Amino acid sequence: MGWRLAHIFRHPIKAHGREELPSVTLTEGRCLPYDRHWAVAHEAATLMPGWNACMNFTRGAKTPTLQAINAQFDDGTGQLTLTHPALAPLTFAPDTAEGRGEFLAWVAPLMDGGRAQPKRLVSAGRGMTDTDFESVSILNMASNRALGQRIGYDLGLDRWRGNLWLDGLAPWEEFDLIGREVQIGAVRLKIMERIGRCRATMVDCATGKIDVNTLDALEDGYGHTDFGVYAIVTQSGAAHAGDPAEIAA
Repeated sequence: MGWRLAHIFRHPIKAHGREELPSVTLTEGRCLPYDRHWAVAHEAATLMPGWNACMNFTRGAKTPTLQAINAQFDDGTGQLTLTHPALAPLTFAPDTAEGRGEFLAWVAPLMDGGRAQPKRLVSAGRGMTDTDFESVSILNMASNRALGQRIGYDLGLDRWRGNLWLDGLAPWEEFDLIGREVQIGAVRLKIMERIGRCRATMVDCATGKIDVNTLDALEDGYGHTDFGVYAIVTQSGAAHAGDPAEIAA
């Protein structure tokens, strides 16, 4: 089959930066550790206990400049470092009142004054994934290349905010996996559904500015605006970049 895990990413604060990992240990029924662990509730949010829909949070679809944030979380110390080309780096403790205040002051200059402003950095004891179940997003390197070639543009990987990138599949073959299980390293995941995409994918993550209309390109070329699939972990274990991947028996 020749599939392999090419890249692993997590996003400690939903819509506020990503980091690449060499490996990850996944737990049955859970998303990546510290993926979307925090989210930024805006002043118009109506939050319920536990998981909340993305409309309650500031995100790249509404504020493109957020897409240029990079993150590095230290699991041992609980310190998170954020960088952005327009701001000085910030290292803070997101689970402390002082750290939350530092973060809100840091991110404020990136916000459009005409939109609901960030008010609280929140956590829910689970990942604030875009799905109401704790999902792991699986994306296909070949699909990204195919779309980029169609547009005539190097799309990169960051704009898609994915977790696990697979190489060796045919373009769009990931959609054929829905309902099946995939083994990646020691981890098994069940592919649940396609990922519908939003305007955040139109943004160049180096600059935080819109550079290409990915949604029109997907619709015109393929008749949909989906990219990647959501999965749930059905068998706990470790996965490393470079591990083989295959359809589970």
